[in-house]
Amino acid sequence: MPLIVLQHQNYTVLENIVLLKFSDGWFFVTFFFFFIYCSILIGNFCILTIIRIETHLHTPMYFFLSNLSLLDILYSSTTLPVMLFNCLSGNKKISFRKCIFQLYLFVSLGGAECILLAIMAYDRFVAICNPLRYPVVMSSRLCASLSATSWLSGFFNSILHTVMTAKLTFCRSEQNINHFYCDVPPLVQVACNPTKVSKILLYVVSIFLGFTPFLYIVITYIHIISTIMKIKSSEGRWKAFSTCSSHLIVVTIFYGTANFNYVGPSGYNLEMENLASLLYSILTPLVNPVIYCFRNKEVKMALKKHFRYTYVKTYR
Repeated sequence: MPLIVLQHQNYTVLENIVLLKFSDGWFFVTFFFFFIYCSILIGNFCILTIIRIETHLHTPMYFFLSNLSLLDILYSSTTLPVMLFNCLSGNKKISFRKCIFQLYLFVSLGGAECILLAIMAYDRFVAICNPLRYPVVMSSRLCASLSATSWLSGFFNSILHTVMTAKLTFCRSEQNINHFYCDVPPLVQVACNPTKVSKILLYVVSIFLGFTPFLYIVITYIHIISTIMKIKSSEGRWKAFSTCSSHLIVVTIFYGTANFNYVGPSGYNLEMENLASLLYSILTPLVNPVIYCFRNKEVKMALKKHFRYTYVKTYR
C-alpha cells in the first residue's frame, strides 16, 4: 500500500525526502567521505581479523571489542554509502521508504552500541574489582547472552521510533530536511501533524537507552577508579587504568555527541545538531580502531606479529 500524507484534507503520495545538507559544494568532500569510509572498514576489519586468528585474544574483553567493531562497520554503512552517492550524483533525494529503512537500521545499531558500551564497562568492573572471580563470572555463555541482549535491545527499540516516525504526516509530497541522512529528530521537526507524542517517545526512549547506560558507566567507573587508587604499586595502577582508558575515551565521544543530539534541546541550533550527528555517526567508528590499537599493547603486538608473518611469507 502507498504511504500517504494529509494535506488540507487531501491525500497525496509521500514520495521523497530531500537532504538539504548536500549542496553543490559537497562534491568536493566526496573523496574525504570515501577516505573516512575506507578507513572505518579497514580499521575495524583488522580488529575483527586479529581477534579471530590470535587465540590469546579470545577473552571476554576482546569478544565485546569484536562486537563493537562489527557494529561500527554496519553503523557507518547505513549512512556513508548514501552520502557518497548523493555527493557524486548531485541527487539530494531519497525515497520515503528507503529513508524509513535507513532510519530503522541507524537507530537499531546506535542503540545496540549504547548497551554494548555499558556491557564493556561491566566487563572492566569485574576484571579490576573482582579479578579472582573474573573467569567464572564472565563465562562464555554470559558473554554471548550479554552480546545478544545489546543487539536485540537496539533492534526492538528502533521499532518504536520507526513506527511512530512512519505515522507522521507532512505538508508536501516532497519533504525537505536540513540533514545528512534520515534520522528521527529532523523528521519530527518538519512534520505537519501534532508531534507531541513522537517527541515524548523520542525523549523517554533516548533517556532510557542513551542516558541510563551512560549513568551506569559513570557509576561503574567511580568504583573502578576507587579500586585502582587502592593498588599500592604505581605500575599496577597504571596497568589497571590503561585497560579501561580506551573504553573511557570511546564512551566520552559517543555518548557526548549522541545525547546532545537526542536528549538535548531540539531545533535551537541546527548546525550544532548536524555536527553532533556527523560526529557520532562517523567519528566514533573511525576512531575506535585507532584508540583500541594504539593504546592496547596486546592488539599492537598481535598486529605486528601478523604483519611480520605475512611479510616473511610473501617475500621469502
